Amino acid sequence: MKLVLLTIGILAVAFAGIAIKIWSKKDGEFSGTCASQNPYLNKDGEACGYCGKLPAEQDCKKDTVPDLQ
Repeated sequence: MKLVLLTIGILAVAFAGIAIKIWSKKDGEFSGTCASQNPYLNKDGEACGYCGKLPAEQDCKKDTVPDLQ
């Protein structure tokens, strides 16, 4: 029973931490979320599927992508 309560408590703290991080960020956005930043995830050097940023580029192109809302 102690293990179940400990597990639930740890999961609750993790979810609270993520929620606080999202709440404290401007517009709930995380920085550096382009997969092209990580050479382990992008071994072929492909552009980001969201903003079109290439691995050699420094800044995310999200600001230049029009909103589809």
